Amino acid sequence: MKKQLSDLGYKSKLALIEHLKEIVTPERFSLFERTIEQRTKYITVVLEDIYQPHNASAVLRSCDCFGIQDVHIIENKNKYTINPDVALGSSKWLTLNKYGKKENNTIATINTLKKDGYRIIATTPHTNDVTLEEFDISKGKFALLFGSEQPGLTKAALDRADEYIKIPMYGFTESFNISVSAAISLHTLSHKLRQTNIPFSLSQEEKTDIMLAWLGKSIKAYDLIVKQFLNPE
Repeated sequence: MKKQLSDLGYKSKLALIEHLKEIVTPERFSLFERTIEQRTKYITVVLEDIYQPHNASAVLRSCDCFGIQDVHIIENKNKYTINPDVALGSSKWLTLNKYGKKENNTIATINTLKKDGYRIIATTPHTNDVTLEEFDISKGKFALLFGSEQPGLTKAALDRADEYIKIPMYGFTESFNISVSAAISLHTLSHKLRQTNIPFSLSQEEKTDIMLAWLGKSIKAYDLIVKQFLNPE
């Protein structure tokens, strides 16, 4: 089914959406329309080897709440596991990209993101770091890298980062856990982004593909309905 949908032209996808919208309630489709206008890929999140389901799921929930569509999950040693009681279904509205087939998935992920035009931003104290407030969002889209709970980001990630940011702290504890760090970072940076004239919205083609994915998560017998639409007798 994914292959069939990916082969459809833009106008055909729009026609399919018009067909499917009649199956969900008007209120649900209206919610989809409002939400998708706030989604962005200008900021994306990268999670490196997160092993605690609670924290992993809380980050996904924050991404959904702050309108971040794409999350890139690096699985070197640890399998990424979602706690449904924490995620509260947020993962099904996001585009999750998993990297777990290479010897060093961190390098492969970063290389992929750089080829796609992303600045790689390590969220960790560093010699040349800046605070969230000082970070220049206008220089281009960026990927925020978050490391595992205890060791933080690996040397491979730190060595390949373009810039480094930190959250100002004033207590005895040296760091927040990853879910808190992600929530603070995304709140600050997504708010800054939405106060600018930077075109952060998804393209029309991206909106169309995501809308179809959301409808697919909301409609029973979705594959059968789409198949009948594409191949009417």
